[in-house]
Amino acid sequence: MSLDELRAEIDAIDDEIAPLLARRMGISAQVAMIKRETGGAILQPEREKAILARLGAGVEEQYRPALAIIYEAVFRASREYQRGLLAAPGDSPLRQEFEEAAALGAGGFPENAVVACQGIEGAYSHLAALRIFREPEVQFLRTFDAVFRAVVLGQCRYGVLPIENSSFGSVTPVFDLLKRHRCKIVRAARLPIAHCLLSRAEALEDIKEIYTHEQALGQCGKFLEKLSPWTTLTVCENTAVAARMVAESDRADTAAISSEECAALYGLRVLKRGIQNEARNETRFICIARQAEIYPGANKSSVLLTLQHRPGSLARLLQLVSAAGINLTKLETRPVPGRNFEFLFYLDMECDASQPASAGFLEEIARQSEDFFFLGSYTER
Repeated sequence: MSLDELRAEIDAIDDEIAPLLARRMGISAQVAMIKRETGGAILQPEREKAILARLGAGVEEQYRPALAIIYEAVFRASREYQRGLLAAPGDSPLRQEFEEAAALGAGGFPENAVVACQGIEGAYSHLAALRIFREPEVQFLRTFDAVFRAVVLGQCRYGVLPIENSSFGSVTPVFDLLKRHRCKIVRAARLPIAHCLLSRAEALEDIKEIYTHEQALGQCGKFLEKLSPWTTLTVCENTAVAARMVAESDRADTAAISSEECAALYGLRVLKRGIQNEARNETRFICIARQAEIYPGANKSSVLLTLQHRPGSLARLLQLVSAAGINLTKLETRPVPGRNFEFLFYLDMECDASQPASAGFLEEIARQSEDFFFLGSYTER
């Protein structure tokens, strides 16, 4: 078949899907009315998980990830539609989301859960998961995107990812993935990062090649500048993978920039400790979930938004934050795909959406925005 013929077939399928989606939304409205009478919650995670499992069983395995992403959007649209129908006068779907998230977190943050982390045992994300949870069941995955997908698909309840380093800046792919997968932040923690040079060699002078993650290279730039110009630097998936590669290598002239914990895990010698540029080197990690969960004691909120592309839009937003007396702790910009020189804004603020004053403030920010996505209110340790 030609490209035009294939596209015509896709158009015909889309013509069938659109009325079915509209019919689904109509039935969703009827469900909302029943929930109004019975007091049922709009968010039904177990019901959504069961639907995905049933639909996934009926398609080839290669199509299941795409099916899950599509139905996450369908579920989200249905929830937002129901919230709008059930909103009391003066209420908003966003306020209902805050209340729902607070209800989900009322029982307190879980000590144990199935948690996705990028890397292998000993990776800094793994160490952060051990700080956030008392006894997590950690599932190790190769990429940040795989962590998000595991959470979206319900394979893991939570995911732990780095988002910012105190000396090397933001982990920008994570910001983009938050937007793409529309996951929520439910907890954050800061982990001191003390990089070490690990090797099977006995002396620093013997090292000809160093393995590590690109972030670690940036954080240890001053140390690396002092090495021989003939030393090769090789980027790996993360610092723990680098340590394992050195441990399994037949060569004795390789080293890894990694943690001291990895030296013990993989049987390596610590040639030099504390090789990072800054003595107080910290990485901020976030814990993500499929839906917002606001636990007691939340002290920070994060949002993603776009503003009208005209003079004064950002100034008005910042004035609103200032007038509310809320401390803005981070403002990050990311390009908006398909819109040249227009940007998406990521904001961290010291407020809790489960509190009425903060909820009103966030609603006002949403009204000032072209597009607004609440990432969550959470405790940062």
